Amino acid sequence: MKFYDRLNELKILKSTWESSLKSSKMTVITGRRRIGKTKLILEAFKDDLIYLFAARKDEKLLCEEFTALIQDKLNKRIIGKITSFKDLFEYLMIFSEEKNITVAIDEFQEFYNINPSIYSDMQNIWDMHKDKSKMNLILSGSIYSLMKKIFENSKEPLFGRADKKIYLKPFDVDTLKEIMLENKLHLDKKDLFSFYVFTGGIAKYAEIFVDSGALTYDKMLENILEENSVFLNEGKDLLVEEFGKEYTVYFSILSLIANSKTSRSEIESILEKNIGGYLDRLENEYNIIKRVRPIFAKEGGRIQKYVIEDNFLNFWFRFIYGYRSAIEIGNLKYVKDIVNRDFNTFSGYFLEKYFIEKLKLSNKFSNIGTYWEKGNKNEIDIVAVNDIEKKILICEVKLNPQKINLNKLKEKSKKLIERFKEYSFEYKGFSLDDC
Repeated sequence: MKFYDRLNELKILKSTWESSLKSSKMTVITGRRRIGKTKLILEAFKDDLIYLFAARKDEKLLCEEFTALIQDKLNKRIIGKITSFKDLFEYLMIFSEEKNITVAIDEFQEFYNINPSIYSDMQNIWDMHKDKSKMNLILSGSIYSLMKKIFENSKEPLFGRADKKIYLKPFDVDTLKEIMLENKLHLDKKDLFSFYVFTGGIAKYAEIFVDSGALTYDKMLENILEENSVFLNEGKDLLVEEFGKEYTVYFSILSLIANSKTSRSEIESILEKNIGGYLDRLENEYNIIKRVRPIFAKEGGRIQKYVIEDNFLNFWFRFIYGYRSAIEIGNLKYVKDIVNRDFNTFSGYFLEKYFIEKLKLSNKFSNIGTYWEKGNKNEIDIVAVNDIEKKILICEVKLNPQKINLNKLKEKSKKLIERFKEYSFEYKGFSLDDC
């Protein structure tokens, strides 16, 4: 699959490189695995960079590998054997005093497992040489909690050293539509929506489907639920290292959220334990769930629910982790039948999310969210506000357009009308046909 989107990120990387021609600059790129961090770096600098992947291995072996790569890229032999990353990094900083170079270190958080003192060594070397050297240093990592700790914890040596930070997000709905249009002869709305649900805009998942020609709902599902599919262990591969020993508790919570148990009280009643700390870490430390309140609700209000931000992880916890016993005995057809049975119900939330994203991309609104009253009464799928023009758009979202009832929607919005008397209201229905 060709490279898509990321125009703003490429602009930042180019601008930082230009600044590094005068003095060294450090850019940090974070984002979940498979999001496209490595491809972004390679697209920005092509072959004009030294790319180092911090694999979890002995530091001496890693330095041996890095030395060979560096010698090849610089076309210069390094005298003597370098066995510590500290010495290798210092060599590169000194070399860049004479010539500008771009160095990218991928999976940078792995130095915690290789040799944690590398971070303080790098800080000392960076501070000593950065003003007289010309290195464009890019540090990329996938373990969100560790990358956040390295660069945002004031007690860590590299705190405050980054000149730019890029948090790489999934492709937006317009980019996903562009990918489908360029790779599929006839665009079916259900296939486009399924592409959004299954990939969640994650670049690697989109690439897998495009490269294998799996661009219909049936083929995508077949690809996910086939023997030896990369998707089957994906949630575990992504999150076990983040969560550590207590991953089973976190997985149980995420599985319940994916199965529509979205309030803290519901989850605690099932697990029979206090989960406040777990929810807080999932939201603020791991960036996996989001607390959702009704639009216009006060901060700290008690009416709230939790959702999993990542579309694919939602699917994985609902259908793959949720039916892991069947998957472990190889009964993938059983799981496929369950997905086919439940997909319309499961995907309703994602259709709302899809149109919220579309409305955000329009840049017409100052606030967008969902609305409900105490006891989950008068639920409204989308409320979009334009405070300058004093307009409020009220939307109902249904897979089937025939099920949209605007009169009922007006009834649900009575309290909003009373609250915003000076605003004009527009009512609209969105369905699969509008994707």
